[in-house]
Amino acid sequence: MLQAQFEIVLIASVVAASCALVGSFLVLRRMALLSDAISHAILFGIVLMFFVVESTTSPLLIVAATLTGVLTVLLVEGLTRTGLVKEDAAIGLVFPLLFSLGVILITRYASNVHLDVDAVLLGEIAFAPFSRFILFGVDIGPQALWLALGVGALNLLFIVLFYKELKLATFDAGLAAALGFSPALIHYALMTLVSVTAVSSFETAGTVLVVALMIAPPAAAYLLTDRLPVMLGLAAGIGALSAVTGFALARLLDASIAGSMATMTGVAFLLALLFAPQRGLVRKWLRGRTQRRQFAGEMLMVHLSQHEGDPALATEATVEHMARHMRWPDGFGEVVATHLAREGFVSRVNGSLALTPRGREVAQRVMLR
Repeated sequence: MLQAQFEIVLIASVVAASCALVGSFLVLRRMALLSDAISHAILFGIVLMFFVVESTTSPLLIVAATLTGVLTVLLVEGLTRTGLVKEDAAIGLVFPLLFSLGVILITRYASNVHLDVDAVLLGEIAFAPFSRFILFGVDIGPQALWLALGVGALNLLFIVLFYKELKLATFDAGLAAALGFSPALIHYALMTLVSVTAVSSFETAGTVLVVALMIAPPAAAYLLTDRLPVMLGLAAGIGALSAVTGFALARLLDASIAGSMATMTGVAFLLALLFAPQRGLVRKWLRGRTQRRQFAGEMLMVHLSQHEGDPALATEATVEHMARHMRWPDGFGEVVATHLAREGFVSRVNGSLALTPRGREVAQRVMLR
């Protein structure tokens, strides 16, 4: 039992890392919706090839599904190039059509075969350890694990060998073309790799989890760093961690394993969205608060500088007067004044504020901007 659980987590972690690697380039290219389209549309190719070979284990199913994924990309881009529909609308037209055709064919002609819609959406990762890979009479682990390792190695090898080309085509396709690279060739090679990754993960992870793993971990990693190599590593790590924590959540709640893993990818993205060091919402809120306080402090110092020597300085230099004059919310003026006094820009004299030499210097610099 423990071995089976360990193998489930291991399979899911490898699948997650593999999906996150190729998904990173989809996120950077703002083509995240294509992963959803490909992951659903490949069902049509699987069903068609099943009718030809009459086997759910034939490797030809993977070939057919991969070709269907590439066909999906071609159809979407063909519709987009007409100029009559935008890319998101084209995706919304193509993948529901192909996916629906696959579902209709399953329910009409393959209802007694192990090709049910629930398995398509959620996968059967709990049963993955029971399909063993026997080599020369020796059990060397689950088939799904070796398949995931093979596809993961293929993804990693492709990224390492064509890292420069992928980077150029992703961030500056025009420069890539000028340097002699073919952005179109790189694009379709990447889409083929995405299709292969989606197909290899199809039975164990299901379309819902595959889409979540291709998009959420890279999106979270994108919020955490500006460096592509670091982003790729973070995306793979976040994907694997989501798989581990998702399995733990599934056991705790006695819920769907794939659903729980997909949920944890969302949790990982939410945490990055909130707490990313530079792009996180909390960081932006704190930065905005600091900038607002800094601007208010500069305005207060300028105001004091302009009224130095004024007979009405005693009134003009009070926090209460500044708060009314600047229409600050209650308590904000005291926060600003306290900060300026702590930093040595102003001093308090008989309830009024007075500029220090340092504060006077800052006020003059602000007025000269």
